[in-house]
Amino acid sequence: MMIITAILTSLMTPLLVVSAFNTSPPQSSSSVANRVKSVNYFISRECNYKCKFCFHTQKNTNKLGIGNAKLGLQLLQHSGTEKINFAGGEPFLNPQVLGELCQFAHSECGMAVSIISNGSLIKSEWMDRYGQYVDILGVSVDSFDPATNALIGRGTGDTTKNQHVSRVLKVRELCAQHGILFKMNTVVCSLNHREDMNEYVTTLDPYRWKAFQCLILQGENAGGVNDLNDARELQVTREEFDAFIQCHSDQSALIPEPNTVMQNSYLLLDEELRFLDCSENGKIPSQSILEVGVERALSQAGFDDDMFQKRGGIFEWTRDRGGNNDSILK
Repeated sequence: MMIITAILTSLMTPLLVVSAFNTSPPQSSSSVANRVKSVNYFISRECNYKCKFCFHTQKNTNKLGIGNAKLGLQLLQHSGTEKINFAGGEPFLNPQVLGELCQFAHSECGMAVSIISNGSLIKSEWMDRYGQYVDILGVSVDSFDPATNALIGRGTGDTTKNQHVSRVLKVRELCAQHGILFKMNTVVCSLNHREDMNEYVTTLDPYRWKAFQCLILQGENAGGVNDLNDARELQVTREEFDAFIQCHSDQSALIPEPNTVMQNSYLLLDEELRFLDCSENGKIPSQSILEVGVERALSQAGFDDDMFQKRGGIFEWTRDRGGNNDSILK
């Protein structure tokens, strides 16, 4: 019976993909192409950290096979996607899959490739093999204080052994060595909103530094019955968020994103290649792009293209046009 099921599955997958291509053909409408230029693909929810404010929590360990993941990238390419951002969970928990997807997206689909990671599992061997296919590597940096990182859940809870900051510095050096643009993501919350990060940020010299106001989403981090996290006590007011931004206003790479900007302005694909609609303060999945194509799934995404444009979602996202990235080595 298991053999029969496997055979049927192998026969059905191409049919689903053909259907998807028929629904969203290579000659995608200009309106769709303009809306899917940049897509964030959560390849898995698996993570080795337990950040309290995380809004894409480890509710399962599902992930697509590499073949279907590549087919999804092709569908996005034919619909107009120019940049793919691989995220999680922690994408480097699946290093070979991540590397193959980076190579495929870059070499076969002609996309700019970025990754967002917590930085704990990035190895020099991986960078030697796959770094040439990566344009931007982003690392989550919420604090430069080991005690604060431990309270947030980023790294070990033992403040004497919390190595998050040293790992970030190592990743920055690897990016410089491999010509990859270095990016930082910071979630501004009640534990770090008074921290002055200027000295460290100046040293790291990121290409882009995203500062996000701690966001609450039902079903993920709102403290509900089905939520794995409760981040309500980590929320900050808009005034507190703005004060953090003002403290770091001399940082030219800083890009502030309060809740009003962030919530609906990202195209998010989950581990099943379903767009996630966050417009109602939760995450409602669309049908998979493998089943219905990109255009139909996009109509279920709740995506605010105007806000995407206003937040600067389009920028120089390839390493050859992004500017000098070796300043940390000088």
